[in-house]
Amino acid sequence: MKSTQTKPSIVFCHGLWADGSCFSKVIPALQAEGHQVIAAQYGLNTTAEDVATVKSALGRVSSPAILVGHSYGGSVITGAGTDDRVAGLVYIAALAPDADETSQTQQSNFPKTDVFSYIEVADGRIWLLPEGIDCFAGDLSEQEKKLVWATQCVPVPDLFNAKVGGTAWRSKPSWYIVAKNDRTVHPDMERFVAKRMGATTTEIASSHVAMLSNPDVVIDVIRTAAKTVQEAVAVA
Repeated sequence: MKSTQTKPSIVFCHGLWADGSCFSKVIPALQAEGHQVIAAQYGLNTTAEDVATVKSALGRVSSPAILVGHSYGGSVITGAGTDDRVAGLVYIAALAPDADETSQTQQSNFPKTDVFSYIEVADGRIWLLPEGIDCFAGDLSEQEKKLVWATQCVPVPDLFNAKVGGTAWRSKPSWYIVAKNDRTVHPDMERFVAKRMGATTTEIASSHVAMLSNPDVVIDVIRTAAKTVQEAVAVA
């Protein structure tokens, strides 16, 4: 038995209309507790490229690592999480497709959410219109909502049509945060995938961006995941 064990690293994976800055309220606390932390910044051009970027980010921190995926970032960690360096997965209002699913087909089994009434396809990208920010981050202050909109990372239209290349939640311990007031990913879909993967599940009254509106809850879930992973590694 190992007497000491370095705390797991944390790799954050953003979704659509967001970048790594969406985790700005949770990263400092985890760093202060001794975790190596990095946010993978990918281009939302292809799922394969996004998964590859996350695997590259794993090379910049020590193992074992926990992947934290928000929204489409859940699809990304489902693919990248099969990497041997990954010991656990945390999903925040996230997609989590099975091997025979894509991000699109998974969502098609549930009611369409409000945000899709406020998007525009232009110049080869799907843009979130200013009027759509309330569907995405409705429980933030007006100033924060403007910042989230201004820093959106914009996907290509067919991003959701590719399989992710792995199903990490079938072999790695998982935690899931359900955003009960989500108007971007349907809460019923979130509950379905959380139950299917056997995740330790936390439900909160939050918009889609729980890590910004309820950072303390998100930190606690990640902290619990990290402790569980660390204890498992210590006795291995």
